[in-house]
Amino acid sequence: MTVPPAARDLDAYFATLSALPRRTAVTDAAGDALDLAAGMGRVAGLLGGLAAGENRVFFIGNGGSAGIASHAAIDYSKNGGFPALALTDGAALTCLGNDYGYDEVFARQLEFHARRGDVLMAVSSSGASANILKAVAAARARGCRVVTFSGFSPANPLRRLGDVNFYVDNGEYGFVEIFHLTLIHAVLDLGTGWRAAMRTAE
Repeated sequence: MTVPPAARDLDAYFATLSALPRRTAVTDAAGDALDLAAGMGRVAGLLGGLAAGENRVFFIGNGGSAGIASHAAIDYSKNGGFPALALTDGAALTCLGNDYGYDEVFARQLEFHARRGDVLMAVSSSGASANILKAVAAARARGCRVVTFSGFSPANPLRRLGDVNFYVDNGEYGFVEIFHLTLIHAVLDLGTGWRAAMRTAE
């Protein structure tokens, strides 16, 4: 049975959420630190040429992160005009998992579809999922740029593999996943014209 939260617990929950931007470390491919705005600006730069060109952005993730990938791909396509795909189709995952092993389900799809200049958005709360790490390697081999979103351990391997890496310093799935989606949405929303001044009209 679910117990209604006490007011102090609810306050603490939302305080934890509000602290996540300050608890997110951003690094570049060399491991050098960036502030959050600079990191998001770099992602926007990677995506900038996709809508008008022949390249695409791919989203990958497992479980809740697969939901984020699917959500992001349709929003980036519909609202941002980006050619975006989530590699989370059930038939593809079960086929490739059955034939090659689950570690290969994203890497194989990137081998089929990715081209030089594409962007891979790799979302993993743990930053240690083998299929995500293999997908990043496959994307690199195809000449793609990579953006990573991870959490949990600061030593997770994924946070060292992207051109831009967002690491959310929290050990709970809900908080990490919520802020991964927030970061991905913020790049799109700010890039399509959302501004703080708009809040005064709401």
